[in-house]
Amino acid sequence: MAINQTIWKISNGIGQIESIKIDNEKELEDILNSNIEILNENWLLIGRQVRTKFGKYIDLLAIDITGSIIIVELKKDKTPREVVAQALDYASFIKDLSSDKISDIHEDYKNKYLKTDESLNHRFYTKFNADLDDEIINSSHQIIIVATELDSSTERIITYLSDSAVPINIAFFKIFSIGGEKFINRAWHIDPYETSDIASITTPKNHKQPWNNEYYVSFGVNENRDWEDAMKYGFISAGGGVWYTRTLSLLNIGDRIWVNIPRIGYVGVGKVIDTVHKADEIFFDTEGEKFNIYNLETVASYQYL
Repeated sequence: MAINQTIWKISNGIGQIESIKIDNEKELEDILNSNIEILNENWLLIGRQVRTKFGKYIDLLAIDITGSIIIVELKKDKTPREVVAQALDYASFIKDLSSDKISDIHEDYKNKYLKTDESLNHRFYTKFNADLDDEIINSSHQIIIVATELDSSTERIITYLSDSAVPINIAFFKIFSIGGEKFINRAWHIDPYETSDIASITTPKNHKQPWNNEYYVSFGVNENRDWEDAMKYGFISAGGGVWYTRTLSLLNIGDRIWVNIPRIGYVGVGKVIDTVHKADEIFFDTEGEKFNIYNLETVASYQYL
C-alpha cells in the first residue's frame, strides 16, 4: 500500500502543514550527504556519485557496523519500476568489490566531500567504537531506494524481492514548510532492521570463510531488553515482528552463540540448552520457584506479547 505522508500542526489552531517539492535530486543528495542519519543513524557514508564499471553512478554509498555496504538510489518524484532494475544493477557491481576497492571509493569521497584526512578505518572506529576488519568489509550489501512515492508496480516488485530474501527497501520522504522553516519526514516501506537481517543471512558465498557452525546474535539494548537481565537468567531474545522471532528457530540445542551489542561489541558467548519458546512459556528457577520474564525482577520492562 502506498504511503501518503501528511503533517498537521496542533498548536495555535489545527492546520495542515504545506508540503513542498525539491527542485532536483542533487538537493536531496546534498541533504543526505550532510545528514545520513535521516535514513539511519547507524550508517557511515563512504561514497557519493560512485562510478560503476557500467558507466553509471551510484548516488550514495554507506557502511554499517557489520561491514554491510548500503547502496542508496535517490528519486525525487514517483518511482518508476525501472529504478529497481537500476538499483539491482548497482548491487551486481558492488557485491564483487574487494576491501581495497571499497577503501579507494572512500578515499575519493574523502578527498571530494570531507574536511578531514581520516582513513576509512579511523572514521569507522570513531563512528562505531569498533575496528574495521578487512574480512567483514562488503561481506553483504543492501539496496535502499529513496523516493517521494511508490507506484503499485514498484511496490509489488520490492515486496516480492524482499520476501525472496533480497535486501531491498524503500525510504519515503517528503519535505514540509512552515513559517519559513523546512522539515523532512521519512517513512519505511519495510522495517529497515528486517532488510539488514536479510543482508546478514544472504552474504555472498565468495565473501564467506568456511562456517564454523557457530552463530552471531545481535542483542539490542533498550527499555524493553537489557543484557544484565539476559546474563542473570540465561537467555537471548527477539521481538518486534515475525522476522526477528523466526530467526531464533535456526538455533539448535548445543549450538554456540556469540552475542554482540550494537555499538558496544561482543559481550558474551554461550551454548543453547533449549529450543525457542514464547516468552510466557519459559520459566526460570528463582529461589526454588519458577517465574516467567514478566514476573521476575528485571532492569528492562519487557513488552507482553
